[in-house]
Amino acid sequence: MNLTLSIDPQLVARAREKAAALGKSLNQLIRDYLEQVAGRSDTERVVSELRRLSARSGGNSRGKRWTREQLHERS
Repeated sequence: MNLTLSIDPQLVARAREKAAALGKSLNQLIRDYLEQVAGRSDTERVVSELRRLSARSGGNSRGKRWTREQLHERS
């Protein structure tokens, strides 16, 4: 959806600088802010959290595959 806003040009310039420093466009910066204010749906929040956790895990199976029995084996 497109939205038209009336914003002081100096504020826009400062916001663009901030967005650039964060490696984002002004559009993305505003979208992120609105998501924080309005909140995301539960599905989006879960998907975002799963992506965050999987990117952080650093795990690598190096192609190894496990059987169902191995995965549920108790030590």
